[in-house]
Amino acid sequence: QVQLVESGGGLVQAGGSLRLSCAASGRTFGGYIMAWFRQAPGKEREFVAAITWSETNTYYEDSVKGRFTISRDSAENTIDLQMNSLKPEDTAVYYCAAGIMFWGRQVVDPGLYRYWGQGTQVTVSS
Repeated sequence: QVQLVESGGGLVQAGGSLRLSCAASGRTFGGYIMAWFRQAPGKEREFVAAITWSETNTYYEDSVKGRFTISRDSAENTIDLQMNSLKPEDTAVYYCAAGIMFWGRQVVDPGLYRYWGQGTQVTVSS
């Protein structure tokens, strides 16, 4: 059974940092695209960042470029999201997702991802 389990969320002041982690298990993820999405209250789920399991390619939403970094920890089998210079508008539930057989601009479409975690809350106070 595939499981994606997020951790690392919490409350932080604007300008601070958090590191989210997604523990992936239940199958081999070679060839998969691993991504982070977020959803704020009353808004649609939106793409944040994606990485190929091989770590050869990354893709970021414009508003997080230069502030967020997605990476894979091969030893721990996790997908991490380092978030720096956090802003109140980054407040949302952050979800980890996994999908296969697409890349490029398609990574922003949540409908293409097969597996999802339960989410972790990130709150940035002003």
